[in-house]
Amino acid sequence: MDSGFAFFDIVFFAMVAAFLILRLRSVLGRRTGNENPERWTTRKPAPTARGEAADNIARLPDRTRPAGEAGPVIDLPANTPTEAGLTQIKLADPSFDGRGFIEGARGAFEMIVGAYAQGDTATLRPLLADDVYENFAAAIRGRQQAKQTLETTLVGIKSADIVEARMDSRTALVTVKFVSDQINVTRDANGAVVEGDPQQIASVTDVWTFARNTRSRDPNWLLVATSEPS
Repeated sequence: MDSGFAFFDIVFFAMVAAFLILRLRSVLGRRTGNENPERWTTRKPAPTARGEAADNIARLPDRTRPAGEAGPVIDLPANTPTEAGLTQIKLADPSFDGRGFIEGARGAFEMIVGAYAQGDTATLRPLLADDVYENFAAAIRGRQQAKQTLETTLVGIKSADIVEARMDSRTALVTVKFVSDQINVTRDANGAVVEGDPQQIASVTDVWTFARNTRSRDPNWLLVATSEPS
């Protein structure tokens, strides 16, 4: 009997030891994201007068919303080419919602800016058209080859306005001008600043064009062009 109990004791302690090893591996081997030296953080703007913090993060537009529940298109001067373009998009895709699109575009802007700073091409890939992705990926490779890191702090998005909208056959194209406050710092392999000022907040204007096939079931918009403000 004693030998039987001793055998079960050995088995029990072996199981406990194996459990502890697995627990340690699950903790010590887990990636938290802090290993990446190219950090990007988002700081929300100060609370409004009502004590509510503005939320810049929004999901991409959801094309599954019933057409009857679509919100109003964003405010634009009547009889402008942009207003006419949004109407064309709405006719091609009744679920299109200008306000919802802007919310999604702001969210996409944050994701893309953050992924680019971190060198996260896996996150960028499904958000960008092929040629735009290649340009971003090439810039990331150049930065890595130079052993430099980019730190981008998106302090806040001050405005995101649709400046152009049109249909190209079945494809909807919407151009948005983003004005944001950012801190951009490039560091070398030793952590020394080679460009930018970590204490300086700069106003940055980006003009991005998004596109999607209105006949597609895929609700996602792709970033198809970036340009400097004219």
